[in-house]
Amino acid sequence: MDRIQPQSAELRRLLDERTADLQRVKAEYDNYRKQVRRDRMAVREVATENVLRALLPVLDAVEGARRQEALSPGLQAVADVLETQLGSLGLKVFGAEGEPFDPLCHEAVTHVVATEAEGLTCTEILSPGYRVGDRLLRPARVTVTGPPPAGGVVLGGRTEAGHGGEGLQAPPGPAALRRGS
Repeated sequence: MDRIQPQSAELRRLLDERTADLQRVKAEYDNYRKQVRRDRMAVREVATENVLRALLPVLDAVEGARRQEALSPGLQAVADVLETQLGSLGLKVFGAEGEPFDPLCHEAVTHVVATEAEGLTCTEILSPGYRVGDRLLRPARVTVTGPPPAGGVVLGGRTEAGHGGEGLQAPPGPAALRRGS
């Protein structure tokens, strides 16, 4: 009987080791499954964004046709289905006249100076912006009205802007260019 006791203890130790190994492998497998699920969702989101970004010119063409004239019933039906389906994929349109200018989601194309204005406001939407969830697909291209840019050069009440609102700052003068700034 004395011999059975040490064997039993040894078996218990081996069983505990194998149980710990099994629990560790199970935890690693669970973590792996969760990572694969996250990766698949990320790939799906990127693929959805790429498809939606590729269809933005189609939405622009439909909007351009609407501006020209009323759409025919057939084209209106196609436009409605397209917009509904893209909305079901999470596409959101933004950019409205009167919104405060936000350089993170608006691209200022033109700046109209209004000395009485307290802040920059989007006064004309040249093309809407689009996002999926919190990810920006395309900024809204806008005309901005507001106070003159700090140290800016204003000609005829309008300041031409570059991409992403860069034109809201004055371009460097000749002295700055010579310095290499």
